[in-house]
Amino acid sequence: MAIKVRKLLHAGVRIGPTEEDVAKAHDFYAGLLGLQHDGGRPHIPTIPGFWVNLEQDDTGQQLHIMGAEGMSKAARSQTQDPSRHHLAFSVEDIDAARAELEQRNVEFWVYENLVGQGSDQIFFEDPFGNMIELQQAHD
Repeated sequence: MAIKVRKLLHAGVRIGPTEEDVAKAHDFYAGLLGLQHDGGRPHIPTIPGFWVNLEQDDTGQQLHIMGAEGMSKAARSQTQDPSRHHLAFSVEDIDAARAELEQRNVEFWVYENLVGQGSDQIFFEDPFGNMIELQQAHD
């Protein structure tokens, strides 16, 4: 049975880790592209950055701009790095998604509470090495 994806939540984009890099990225995404800065991003230790909203309605779709070079300090390995470029989807049932990945022998890793209490995230790669993130739907 397939994982029940509800919607695209965000795309993760990587930038340099310095304050200057963050300011330059903010000028590009918010200034040039006019995307709305989302002040609700929690403090993520060792990963500077910001979130921008892609639409003015209430879809919740965003870009997550994350500062890191090489492996981020939040990484467990080069592969298991939440700051890598990725697509994040909300799923109907995070436990069912985990069971489906296990049944299909898809290697995955979990970050618990990285962006706040109860923020479990499942990460894995598609067959081409692109990282995918799953989160429990909250709508």
